[in-house]
Amino acid sequence: MDPANAIEALKEAQLDMEEGADIIMVKPATPYLDIISQVHEISLVPVAAYNVSGEYAMVKAAEAKGWIDGERAMMEMLTSIKRAGADLILTYFAKDAAALLGS
Repeated sequence: MDPANAIEALKEAQLDMEEGADIIMVKPATPYLDIISQVHEISLVPVAAYNVSGEYAMVKAAEAKGWIDGERAMMEMLTSIKRAGADLILTYFAKDAAALLGS
């Protein structure tokens, strides 16, 4: 799929639903927040977002260098994905986020 073509992404999501998909997944999550939002608007099934290893690695590397507050960056990233319309977030941050949220 052409990453610059949002119309193609929406058509593919629609076709997947017509073929009986139980869930629609968008990945990588953060660079495609607009797609998550648009798919959420048309979807009759839950929308999942996969916060991929590269997104995780960027935060962890910047945190290790002392450039950012890793916990804050993690929560901002996950919040932006949820705010975009993701019903589910698959992420390498799961354990860290759950610990921070007291889950």
